[in-house]
Amino acid sequence: MRKNTLIDRRTCLKAAGATLALPLMETMGWAESGKDKLPKPPVRLGFMYMPHGVLQDQFWPATPETYLSSPPPALESLRPVLDQCLMMKGISGVPISPFNGAPHALELSTWLTAILPDAPTRNRVNIAISADQVMANYVGGLTSLPSLELATMPQTHKENQEGLHEAYYSHCSYRSPTQAVPAETNPRSVLNRLFGATDKSGQFSKTDPLDRKMLDLVIGGARDLRKTLPQNDQHKLDEYLDSVRAVERRIASIETRQKEAALEKAGVSMSKRNASDSPPIEIKIPEGDKRSEYMQVMCDLNVLAFQTDTTRVSTYIGSTPNGVSYPELGFTDQHHSQTHHNHKDEEKMRKVAEITKFNIDQYAYMVNKMAKLREGDGTLLDNCIMMWGSGLEDGAKHSRENLPFIVAGKGGGSINTGRFLDKTKGNQGDLLMTLLACAGIPVDRPIGIATKEMGEMKS
Repeated sequence: MRKNTLIDRRTCLKAAGATLALPLMETMGWAESGKDKLPKPPVRLGFMYMPHGVLQDQFWPATPETYLSSPPPALESLRPVLDQCLMMKGISGVPISPFNGAPHALELSTWLTAILPDAPTRNRVNIAISADQVMANYVGGLTSLPSLELATMPQTHKENQEGLHEAYYSHCSYRSPTQAVPAETNPRSVLNRLFGATDKSGQFSKTDPLDRKMLDLVIGGARDLRKTLPQNDQHKLDEYLDSVRAVERRIASIETRQKEAALEKAGVSMSKRNASDSPPIEIKIPEGDKRSEYMQVMCDLNVLAFQTDTTRVSTYIGSTPNGVSYPELGFTDQHHSQTHHNHKDEEKMRKVAEITKFNIDQYAYMVNKMAKLREGDGTLLDNCIMMWGSGLEDGAKHSRENLPFIVAGKGGGSINTGRFLDKTKGNQGDLLMTLLACAGIPVDRPIGIATKEMGEMKS
């Protein structure tokens, strides 16, 4: 029997200064909930990025009619949730003139700002507040983290195209026109931000990281809470705690392999091996032999952050322009170099297609997981807007007339999904402004080059 008493939605599990947020349960209430309705969850907005564009004929569905039945290979991993996705062909990016020699400095920095930076200077950033931070300014005070910025690797490739600041190569979030928001690349640090220890004032501790003993202590306290919950919420709590444990174990496993490989490299054997055996490879995160494992851990952390309402805004830079390779796919060529195929080099085009599919597969991993998590009257994905895309149309031509985008999630019922719109008329700013509107965020000025909201997206 369902109990009538509602748990405050901010209820957390606490022990020894550590805090573990809880997912939305039937016995938690939101202000919008009615007496006879399940809690109405908030809308979350997330962005996931891949540089260098796509091969157009291998990314877009053949026709709107075959979108669901015969998606292109790049979208195969999204097949289970394509009915909950929206694709729009024909969205143009920011024209990069007069910075024609800076395609890679601008593809990421303009992705969520939809505007060119001001006069180039190497010693400062000056562009615009990004769409994710517009939302963070509006809803960030309702959660413990106003926004969450993630990236797969730190930027190591340094270049000053057209004299532009190097931050433009590695940042898509801008708190203000002159303040880039750094992204976190360490999964352990993200886990600590979400569920780590706090001091007496409630601030996150910088010196007392979340470890297994502390996690066990906090999760152990869930037994008392579990006794007060109806059966559906008990199952949800068990599922959620299993997810947290699984993420922590995977992060610990990655860290253990790193330490063992480093010791082996220094001549300290960690296991019995034959003298002729090669030493274990040194796994560097994220440029290890399992980039997918690292990316999926970061995706899981993003899901947990949304599920617990720790934040309602996220960005994830899957990789940055230039300098990234994918040894997991069987080749070490850098992504950027393979995009210079001039639509003639079949081998380079094959590698670009594999890289694109790999990145979409990681996005699909996250979206599919969201679609399986119950929340309110539907799923977590129903209450999210998760956009995947790139800041270039074609890496060979550096063109921006038809940027690739995938939007997953119904935004609480505001987006009409399950469609491929092949004749969309709009630009990057129009898309961002529409996504903010679908998330319930009032915008008092255009986002970059935006001129309108895109009504064809909405339900």
